[in-house]
Amino acid sequence: MEPTEPTTTAAGFWSDTGRSGIASWIFSTDHKRIGLLYFYSVFGFFLVAVALGLLLRIELMAPGRTIMGPQAYNALFTVHGVVMVFLFIIPGFQGSFGNLVMPIQIGARDVAFPRLNLLSWWLYMAGAAIILTSLFTGGGPPDTGWTFYLPFSGRTGTNVSLAVFGVFVVGFSSIVTGVNFITTIHRLRAEGMTWGRLPLFVWSLYATAWVQILATPILGITLVLIIAERLLGTGLFEPGQGGDPLMYQHLFWIYSHPAVYIMILPAMGVISEIIPVFARKPIFGYRMIAFSSIAIAAAGSLVWGHHMFTSGMSDMAILVFSFLTFIVAIPSAIKVFNWISTLYRGSISLEAPMLFSLSFIFLFSIGGLTGLVQGAAATDIHVHDTQFVVGHFHYVIFGGSGFAFFAAMHYWLPKFYGRRYAEKPAIIAWALMFTGFNILYFSMIVLGLEGMPRRYYDYLPEFAPLNLVSTIGSWILATGLMILLVNLFMGLRSGARAGSNPWGGATLEWSIPTPPPTENFADEPVVTHGPYDFRGTGVP
Repeated sequence: MEPTEPTTTAAGFWSDTGRSGIASWIFSTDHKRIGLLYFYSVFGFFLVAVALGLLLRIELMAPGRTIMGPQAYNALFTVHGVVMVFLFIIPGFQGSFGNLVMPIQIGARDVAFPRLNLLSWWLYMAGAAIILTSLFTGGGPPDTGWTFYLPFSGRTGTNVSLAVFGVFVVGFSSIVTGVNFITTIHRLRAEGMTWGRLPLFVWSLYATAWVQILATPILGITLVLIIAERLLGTGLFEPGQGGDPLMYQHLFWIYSHPAVYIMILPAMGVISEIIPVFARKPIFGYRMIAFSSIAIAAAGSLVWGHHMFTSGMSDMAILVFSFLTFIVAIPSAIKVFNWISTLYRGSISLEAPMLFSLSFIFLFSIGGLTGLVQGAAATDIHVHDTQFVVGHFHYVIFGGSGFAFFAAMHYWLPKFYGRRYAEKPAIIAWALMFTGFNILYFSMIVLGLEGMPRRYYDYLPEFAPLNLVSTIGSWILATGLMILLVNLFMGLRSGARAGSNPWGGATLEWSIPTPPPTENFADEPVVTHGPYDFRGTGVP
């Protein structure tokens, strides 16, 4: 698509703020600067976790020891999970693109509580620093897996207490962000920005924020109980002292299953923004997509029990949790149906944001369907704690949230940097990542169906061929990721100028100069049409 307005070279929010150097960023209350701080932080941790994941795949490339021993393997998959889940994907969308885009999309000059917004980033960084410190102090990196399951996490001599405390601090950051976003969306919408005109990305952030506020305190309490178990010997989860480890699992998953929707709902919002723009037509079923975000947040909070079908619960409880798991698939399917309906008879432009978005639909659909296998108690017993679960989880979270994150990077970052990436390398990067991803994780799904357990350091010789294929897939995926990073870095540094509205979008962020001014709008906007009414934006 060609720019519909002349290129704006104004410095915008990059201009002098009265402070110099790094202080102008880490003490800034501008939502765009905080958004970029979050972006570089979460993406930096993503790259660290990717490196750990590649090491894990090299170790599993062949049976027996390849590059590390069992204890190092346990520590690596634990740190990989903790960093990916708590430092990248949970805070990723809200902190970075939520901060960058949401206030502009609703016509606000900033979030409701700018200082609280800065505090949330500081809490996030403090929690991350504590987690990293736990790797090099005490008994060394935790080796429990990112779920910190008791009673093992109460007994291991590794530095679990400090790592858990770091996650506890990061949780406060999540709650603060949720409160800020809900208040902002309720109180700071521009004139004419009714609930029926909210962009779907904002709807997804709104639903996510409620999950953050309501579910995260449960995780906080659970983490405090782990520390109490280790330091005070409270015995709440220790069978030898009359405790019940299953109670820990219930508490952990009451938060952690809704947390999956903290990870995926904003990603769905990104896809709902990109698809109509690159299909050149209004989104199909706006109200149903908006409602389904709320429905996913509500129903997703009731299905934690399906993680524990094999842990011991009554037949009635299994029946109820299985039923609820299938219920939560309905609003997810509504979104997929409406995205595909939007594409139908659209004038589709296959540029990088669209390619990553289409990949999201394909990969998330596989993740969702394999999730139903685990939602049914009979099939869950067969695949429980196998590589099938690892493959399913990565199809949902990496194939879903990860690819949506890459789509958002190509879609929105040119708006804030004022320059564009090169399209051809972006498409090559996408092709390699999509191919490598499926080789890597579909092999895991097959390995799980054949019976290979997850979290195991070694395996039987019959699993060797597919493990080798899976590891080769990880190298292809990593190659694509490197091309993506280099292309984005070069493009945003010295690429072609991006116009005010390079994609022909109709939401408010495309109506202001590129890069956006510090106050976003010269005059408070008055919204007179929906977010996907493309008339007058250059879209046929």
